Amino acid sequence: MFEHELSQLEQKQLIRHLMVVDSSDGTHITVNGKSILLMCSNDYLGLSHHPALRLAARQSMEKNGFGSGASRLVSGTSALHQELEKRIAFFKGTESALLFNSGYAANTGIIPAIASTGDVVLSDKLNHASIIDGCRLSTAEVLVYRHKDLDHIEQLLQKCRHARRTLIVTDGVFSMDGDIAPLPGIVSLAEKYNAVVMVDDAHATGVLGRTGRGSVEHFGLSGRVHIQMGTLGKSLGSFGAYAAGSRELIDFLINHARSFIYSTALPSSFCAASLAAINVLEQEPERLEALWKNRNRFVNGLKALGIITKDSETPIVPVHIGDSGQALRLAEKLFSFGVYATAIRPPTVPSGSARIRTTVTAAHSEEDIDVALDVFKRLRQEGCL
Repeated sequence: MFEHELSQLEQKQLIRHLMVVDSSDGTHITVNGKSILLMCSNDYLGLSHHPALRLAARQSMEKNGFGSGASRLVSGTSALHQELEKRIAFFKGTESALLFNSGYAANTGIIPAIASTGDVVLSDKLNHASIIDGCRLSTAEVLVYRHKDLDHIEQLLQKCRHARRTLIVTDGVFSMDGDIAPLPGIVSLAEKYNAVVMVDDAHATGVLGRTGRGSVEHFGLSGRVHIQMGTLGKSLGSFGAYAAGSRELIDFLINHARSFIYSTALPSSFCAASLAAINVLEQEPERLEALWKNRNRFVNGLKALGIITKDSETPIVPVHIGDSGQALRLAEKLFSFGVYATAIRPPTVPSGSARIRTTVTAAHSEEDIDVALDVFKRLRQEGCL
């Protein structure tokens, strides 16, 4: 039934396959009995294997079982859901928060809920697929602005003064390039034109800001960003997502966000692990320091090899290749030398911009970073880069 379409993907070097990981300790995976250095995880703070998260999840399962059994509006809301939402709101500096089952569910629930007929959504060209799909699901007019281009945003804002509500939505950290949104400029324009700002902090929470609270803290914009979305499954090592904002916003989403209303609730054990993760982030600030130390060691090492990391400003460090087939071959070479970093190809990134997306975490040792750099040096010497 799908043979022709799959064949076309194969010819274009765009076919995707699943990598089966036998085990993982956060920095290394075992595949077919071979230990491989993991350099593409979003577990930025190395919390997914932290004993505090394991203990919290285990204790919750012993008390509450595993599955939640129903949606939040039926019988699926536990005390841990509410405790975590209050904790997230305090952590993000907002009045309230609401849990979603994933970042994808959050964006495809929040955006259509708050933007409908008569509204306009301004979305960065390189926003995550979940934001793009959230825009598509809304009945609002969607205008795509050039990546991080404040002048283009203002031009579009001037053209949509007729809108009932205007929403500007951006990633805080762009997941494929590792660059940071110009949030202060976006907020200033939103205030000038009476627009709503939503920032997706999936890759910024636990990474940006003096205490890891994300892009709002990073830029000192407390109280000026209307909607902060974030995930619990990256830096916080758990699973799920959230929207943080005013009490009015959260009450509205409870009644209008379809991905919230019609989904079985997250297991309470996930909430327990997320609560533990936020505590660890606050109690172990050295993890954030280690993350940035490792990031700088890796980026400086790549630059010394003459390898271009383009606009990366974060622990997401893309090595740009261009051709999809070449990127695939490079990823296979890396794997054969003991480093796992995936080849990212269209449609995840624009045509002609395939890359190896590497990431650094706080759990990597200096030796891990140097091992990865040695492999890139070898590939550079062999003419693969």
